[in-house]
Amino acid sequence: MNTITKTVVLLCLCLSVSMLSAQEKENDSISNKTTIHRENGLKLERLEEAKKAITDEEREFLKMEVETINQRLDRGEITAAEAETLKKEAAAKRAANIEDRLAIIDAKISLLKRNPDTQNITGDENNSMSISIGSKGLLIDLANTKPKPPKYDIRTSNKLLFAIGFNNAIGDGQDLNNTPYELAGSGFVELGWLWQTRLAKTSNFARINYGFSFQWNKLNVKDNLYFVQNGDQTTLEEFPVDLRKSQLRITNLVIPVHFEFGPSKTRDFSDRIRYTTDNKFKIGIGGYGGVRLATQQKLRYKDEGDSVKDKSRRNFNASNLVYGLSAYVGVGDISLYAKYDLNPLFNDQEFDQHNVSLGLRFDLD
Repeated sequence: MNTITKTVVLLCLCLSVSMLSAQEKENDSISNKTTIHRENGLKLERLEEAKKAITDEEREFLKMEVETINQRLDRGEITAAEAETLKKEAAAKRAANIEDRLAIIDAKISLLKRNPDTQNITGDENNSMSISIGSKGLLIDLANTKPKPPKYDIRTSNKLLFAIGFNNAIGDGQDLNNTPYELAGSGFVELGWLWQTRLAKTSNFARINYGFSFQWNKLNVKDNLYFVQNGDQTTLEEFPVDLRKSQLRITNLVIPVHFEFGPSKTRDFSDRIRYTTDNKFKIGIGGYGGVRLATQQKLRYKDEGDSVKDKSRRNFNASNLVYGLSAYVGVGDISLYAKYDLNPLFNDQEFDQHNVSLGLRFDLD
């Protein structure tokens, strides 16, 4: 009797579980259909929005092309008749683009309407993706906005500045032949970031360059001399033992500004216009102003057979404010570069010295 009772109870339990499972599957199916309908509804809305976006986008492209054609006409590159022909061709191309792209969207809309209960992964005209996962209606919408059309004209660009070369300092009545600094051993390095803005609307002949840069000006002292700071005075004195190196390095942060002149090449595209100075002559005239960041003297010598390296960081009465004139002339990205500090190298000295540099300048786009 117990065996029969247990068997009946077991059968009832199995039947109950089967009925509950069937009910759960039915509920899941209804929930899943609801999720799919909602997902497909969102897709239809996006596709309808994409149809309007396509028309607006193609019209904007046509506007850019017409503007480019008008500029070519103003520069005398084409005749009025040729300009009219180009405009008609551009209009026909954009109209065909609108028709073809809308046909693709309409086909997707028809496909979704014919299959409202189909669960899938689709990409629409806006490069978006919708994914439906699970029976509880989890909807993941991964939308990637369509890239914006390029800007028709860019008047301001940016580039990396790098310069390197010879450095020295000259005082009143001095020239490079009788300074206390080595000609070959003294040098400078400049590293910065610049912006360049075209001054005229339709011509790139005149530009202005501006930004910020770090300057490292190095002076190698000769004749076994080194710098000594005595209060407000900084003098060169003889070192008590033979020096292997006597070097002063000044680090500045400056804001350079140059007016640049030179021809450029115009590149006309269907949706944009660009100017390039690649392999073109250029000349820049301007100046710079900024502050001194650090001053360091480095000495190397031997003391009782031991090699000694002595670094001292102090102001050495060097000017805190830095300002000067600079110019360059070259072709493309490479120029011959010169700069001259109007501020004295050291403050309140018996005679002033001014830093002067000559080297190569690289403007790297």
